[in-house]
Amino acid sequence: MIDTYRTLAGPVRAELKVKGSRFIAEAFPITAPEEVTAHVAAIRKRAYDATHHCFAYRLGDDFRYSDGGEPFGTAGQPILRQIDAKEVTNTLVVVTRYFGGAKLGTGGLIRAYGDAAAAAMAEIVVREEVVLVMLKLRFPYDETSPAMRLIEEMEGKLVGSTYGDDTELEVAVRASRVQAFREAFVERLRGRGAID
Repeated sequence: MIDTYRTLAGPVRAELKVKGSRFIAEAFPITAPEEVTAHVAAIRKRAYDATHHCFAYRLGDDFRYSDGGEPFGTAGQPILRQIDAKEVTNTLVVVTRYFGGAKLGTGGLIRAYGDAAAAAMAEIVVREEVVLVMLKLRFPYDETSPAMRLIEEMEGKLVGSTYGDDTELEVAVRASRVQAFREAFVERLRGRGAID
């Protein structure tokens, strides 16, 4: 099971001029669709006098794009192709256009939006992220030591804990190790615990 993905280490920006029009491309790492809405709204507010705000994003297997008022297929799709060309996900690219007086035509718009997005994507630093699964463990307090050793051995990350007659732990485990963790938990604690 693949439990890593490639995304941006941080935001980047690039600018391109085509026949008097300015195209400003900004790329951001994202983790949820709400971040797309927030970034696009912030750019629209900041660049309120721009003619168009077009974007594309890929979030896991999901993607979406918007031509932002440009003719259909001339902005969002070329931006998305640049994201995919870098083989990254959890990525948003917004291209803001300030109209410069000369019409570019369909082919010109496709090239301009694609080139602006490509210029921003050329500036990115890629980082690899690990997909983690949250597990809730419950077991008798006297089984805390073997459970903690297992978490350490499986390189889990303790996120939360509650101690009483029973111990409850929240643990983040790599997606590829979840099944092995479950099996080892049952074996080590001799069935004296539960995982959700």
